[in-house]
Amino acid sequence: QVQVVESGGGSAQAGGSLRLSCVASGRTFSGYVMGWFRQAPGKEREFVGDIRWSGGSTYYADSVKGRFTISRVNVKNTVSLQMNSLKPEDTGVYYCAAGTVDSSGSRRYDYWGQGTQVTVSS
Repeated sequence: QVQVVESGGGSAQAGGSLRLSCVASGRTFSGYVMGWFRQAPGKEREFVGDIRWSGGSTYYADSVKGRFTISRVNVKNTVSLQMNSLKPEDTGVYYCAAGTVDSSGSRRYDYWGQGTQVTVSS
């Protein structure tokens, strides 16, 4: 059974930092992509960024580029989301997901975590 579990959410002041972790288990993820998404109150879930297990290439939404960094952690099937220069608009529930990438580069996320709350105050 595949499981994706996020941790590390919490509260921070604007300009501060938080680090989230995501652990995936239950299968081999070597060919997968691990993505981070977020959902603010009253808004749709939006893509934050992702990283490919093989090669470690990353891709970010414009809204977080230069502030957020996704990395593979030196622990099996674990990735992190380092969030710096936080803004109140970064507030939301952050989700980690495991998915596949097709030949055109399109992602399909099959496995989702339960989410972790991030709150940024001004």
